[in-house]
Amino acid sequence: MKKQALIVAALFAAAASVVAVLATSAGGGTRSASAKPITIGISLSLSGDFSDPGKAARRGYDLWQQVVNAHGGILGRTVKLKIVDDASSPNQAVSNYTTLITRDHVDLVFGPFSTLLTAPSARVAYRYGYAFVEPAGGGPAVFQQKLPNVFFAQPAPVINCGDPFVHFLASIPTSKRPTSGAYPALDDPFASPIAARMQGQLSHKGVKSVFKTIYPPETTDFSPIVAKMASKHPQLVAAGTQSDDAYGLVRAMIQLKLNPKFVFLSNGASSALEFPDKVGRSQTEGIFSCGDWFPQAKNQGNNQFVAAYLKKYHGSALAIDSGSAEAYAVGQIIQAVAKKTHSINNKTVIKTLHKGKWPTVEGNLSWNKYGAPKGSDILVEWIHGKLLPVWPKSLALHKPTYPKPRWH
Repeated sequence: MKKQALIVAALFAAAASVVAVLATSAGGGTRSASAKPITIGISLSLSGDFSDPGKAARRGYDLWQQVVNAHGGILGRTVKLKIVDDASSPNQAVSNYTTLITRDHVDLVFGPFSTLLTAPSARVAYRYGYAFVEPAGGGPAVFQQKLPNVFFAQPAPVINCGDPFVHFLASIPTSKRPTSGAYPALDDPFASPIAARMQGQLSHKGVKSVFKTIYPPETTDFSPIVAKMASKHPQLVAAGTQSDDAYGLVRAMIQLKLNPKFVFLSNGASSALEFPDKVGRSQTEGIFSCGDWFPQAKNQGNNQFVAAYLKKYHGSALAIDSGSAEAYAVGQIIQAVAKKTHSINNKTVIKTLHKGKWPTVEGNLSWNKYGAPKGSDILVEWIHGKLLPVWPKSLALHKPTYPKPRWH
């Protein structure tokens, strides 16, 4: 009996050792079966200039946490998000990620909102060997850093945001295309490169540039900018915008009765939730923007995402901000790596994501060696109070409408 007891004890000890080896931490160490939750650090703009899109990202992150924990967590461990406010400040974002990594010793970090905050934050993550999967920092300033730990969770680099609009304009009869264009842009590493790229593309297609300006982030009164723009009578306004400045430009165009045939805003107008509230739903008609997600998309887990979002936050599917889907996709990517490798080790995450395609609500994502995605965006337009994909035709839920109706 004593010999049998020793054998049983030895078997239990061996089993415990196997469990401890299989439960790995983010740093590659071992944990017991009763390991503490996986803690993920995130800096978000919950106040300041980017607070609207920052809060949309938070809804996506929080929803993903709820869904993943309802299905057993990751590698049998619950997920805990530690989200701190960066007040839309790059310096504060850098400080937040430094603290999350060096003091709080989080297992993983997810990205903030905007290229402005993502670029310096990615460098912090790289310095400490952390993967940096991020939802909303896709401007050139991020990828020009040549960091191998960055992965942008959208289909295309944001500098390509205006490409679908340019392609759409090229598809319509020559007599209906705009002949002159104005290109106001926010002084921001996300926004201004988009406007500059569109200006170059459209100039080569015969659209004469009659106005261009880059305005500072602290701009609140857009009347002087729009007044100068109106004096040039552009048939097209293609603006590199974020959020508050997009709303300000539209309100000023309404006030000064500037009625171009086409209006494209790179961001702000892409928010199905915020844009109508900021400018008036009736004033959104015919405005174009670029999109990376829509609720009817046939992407991995999208139906489940939409259903879970509506259950948690209510509203309608067409009012879901794409920023929430982008943040949710970040979590999906980490889940997929853990399922494939049985690890959340940061080195493993980085190495693994540089190979293959990764299905998410944002589509099947893949990246170059510096984290720039290899796909393309879609063109969306406000039609009868709804933000709908209109180009390319293979994804469109409605034909593009033009010219834009006059402001009410």
